[in-house]
Amino acid sequence: MIYGVSDALTYDPQSRVNSFAHVNYTDQFTRVGVLLCINGTGILNKWVRNLSGGMSYPEMNEAASTINAGSDGLLILPFGNGAERMLNNKIPGAHIINIDLNKHANAHLFRAAQEGIAFAFRYGLDIMRGNGMQPAIIRAGKTNMFLSNVFCEAFVNATNVPIELYDCDGSVGAALGAGIGAGYFKKPSDAFEKERDSN
Repeated sequence: MIYGVSDALTYDPQSRVNSFAHVNYTDQFTRVGVLLCINGTGILNKWVRNLSGGMSYPEMNEAASTINAGSDGLLILPFGNGAERMLNNKIPGAHIINIDLNKHANAHLFRAAQEGIAFAFRYGLDIMRGNGMQPAIIRAGKTNMFLSNVFCEAFVNATNVPIELYDCDGSVGAALGAGIGAGYFKKPSDAFEKERDSN
């Protein structure tokens, strides 16, 4: 998922993304949260892992890094986990395209899956942009897909937005957001001072 905050009262007429009052919304300070969800991302990464016989995610990420960008023509679309809201609630299913049984191996699948997920996020981010969001940076926890250098590189290249990684996960991020909303931190940047990734 991608979550952004806007100072404009915008919404997507097709309901491909959710818009709602952000934690610090007031009548004097308009702050609208816009949420993009993609169902088929994590499950695709797990699915290709299962095909490998149970390699660890770090091993998969390392194997993916041995393949050139573009996965030697192999494409994977990660929409295989039910209806996708950003696709108007259609169920297109996941797709593996251009597989060459003489050339493509597990490492190609790992990289193509991560690249496909990155481009799915680009598609969703374009919907958010169409609704007034203009992200200058994307902040994420250094966890899950963002543990992969291949995914991080593909994500930045696909979205054309830099990422800033933090040493936390979604639950810590939610707690920090609650702390900001409750006034525990003097300013929002104080909440993330200890979590900013040193890499």
